[in-house]
Amino acid sequence: MNKLIATLAVATLAVGLAGTSTASGGPPRSAGVAASPGYTPPPITWHACTDPTLQQFKAKCGMLIVPMDYAHPGGRKIELAVSRVLHTTSAADYQGVMLVNPGGPGGSGLIYSILQGFIPDNAGAAYDWIGFDPRGVGSSRPALACNANFFKGDRPPYRPTSATIHRQWVQRSKRYAADCVRSSGSALFQHVKTVDTVQDMETLRKALGRKRINYYGFSYGTYLGSVYATRHPTRVRRFVFDSTIDPRRVFYKSNQDQDVAFQKTFNIYFRWLAKYHGVYHVGATRTAVRARYLATIRRLDRHAAKGFLGGDELIDVFTAAGYYVYGWEDIAAAYSRYLNQGNPDRLIAMYRAANDTSPGGDNGYAMYLGTQCTDAHWPRSQARLDRDNRKLDRRYNYFTWSNAWFNGPCAYWHYRASKPVHVTGARVVSPILMIDETFDAATPFRGSLIVRQRFPSASLIEGKNGTTHAGSLSGVACTDDSIAAYLRDGTVPARRSGNRSDKVCPSVPRPDPTAMASPSTSPSATAAAARAAVTGVERATALARLRAGLQASGR
Repeated sequence: MNKLIATLAVATLAVGLAGTSTASGGPPRSAGVAASPGYTPPPITWHACTDPTLQQFKAKCGMLIVPMDYAHPGGRKIELAVSRVLHTTSAADYQGVMLVNPGGPGGSGLIYSILQGFIPDNAGAAYDWIGFDPRGVGSSRPALACNANFFKGDRPPYRPTSATIHRQWVQRSKRYAADCVRSSGSALFQHVKTVDTVQDMETLRKALGRKRINYYGFSYGTYLGSVYATRHPTRVRRFVFDSTIDPRRVFYKSNQDQDVAFQKTFNIYFRWLAKYHGVYHVGATRTAVRARYLATIRRLDRHAAKGFLGGDELIDVFTAAGYYVYGWEDIAAAYSRYLNQGNPDRLIAMYRAANDTSPGGDNGYAMYLGTQCTDAHWPRSQARLDRDNRKLDRRYNYFTWSNAWFNGPCAYWHYRASKPVHVTGARVVSPILMIDETFDAATPFRGSLIVRQRFPSASLIEGKNGTTHAGSLSGVACTDDSIAAYLRDGTVPARRSGNRSDKVCPSVPRPDPTAMASPSTSPSATAAAARAAVTGVERATALARLRAGLQASGR
């Protein structure tokens, strides 16, 4: 069953809804829940889900109706896709609803109600687990997209070594931003900020009839959760933040922080490749692996393999290794096959699996930009952007320019930016559990320390010296058992003095390609694989999640 879960989760990134209404029962509404001022939603009508994985977990699906613009609650409405897996304990042991967000922004979260079954010791069984596609995403209506051809290879080299290359990328950025204005449902782009989704979460709380919510947020989902907790501190019950964003640096500066952090994780991966030179034959030292990698990018920039795999595409495949250890072996094998046999087919397949160029295939990317470009001010001067990126690239040359052009449309975005919320947990009474790994590159560890400072009730678990992003429920007992204890009775590690983690655990283990394959996979590891497989956008290619699901499920 575990193998089926991980594999099917990969295949069902977008979860549909059945057409025939078969309303299901649920826990009774909390007595005395008062509707807060503003919009009150109609009840959700629950249907059978069409996704096989959700069906397997006995989930029901429905649509939450919310205003497109909460400043005008009587105006145009949109629909958010929601899934629910009901608690399996007695009413006396029921602990409420658990909302889940996988990150992004722009990640589809509908499948994540299945996490109920993957918490150790059955500690998730007392909650109704709620997955949802945020506004504009996945099965929500409308789902926004602009131009899926943005990622179609072979593209100009990321590093703008000539005025022509630079001009091509600026034109691509401008064109994508303009395509979003011309896209169907584009009016919603003005209303996809984090604060809009926070209001949707509050509307979902009302629709579910609860006084408070529980919440599990990964990556960007931690920022969504911290803004919710800031605005609605009395609605917070048990919140888990895995890989926390620094709220001071949304989102231009946080992308610069990534450029620095990815340099370290890439070097860690290169050392791992050198360690297993006898398996992959791509370099016997980190220096040799690095030199060959950079030379390969330059060669592919000049002549794309099979007219498709350029240096950009290779960088994007390798970027996944900076996010997760799950796919390290698969990326290494594909890269080795190209270098040593001249066959780029696996690398090309990996890139194509991660980048859907069919109509609407850029939904996650469009929604990522929709939030990143408008949550806070983004520099509109291309000269400033170039200056900042050239300075970073002098020392951090693995990721800087790929990250710069990935976010390039923000400089030309046609929708107004707002001032970000000042995140604080000063009024949050309930304990909050935080998890992160020391060398998390996507959301550098400093962000977790900052949020821990701002939330006096928070405790932070550090996966020592790990590089995996959003890696909870990966089979590390020290971490996963702490999550189970927290969900069971609210227990968190005691806070330590100073600006540091409160508990140190082992990190998600790096793979050993010389070891015998394990005959089985723990449920929590499979849950991580399924979650990694469907997370979607956040700069790592979907390939990392795809390969994670297949690898961790024993294939």
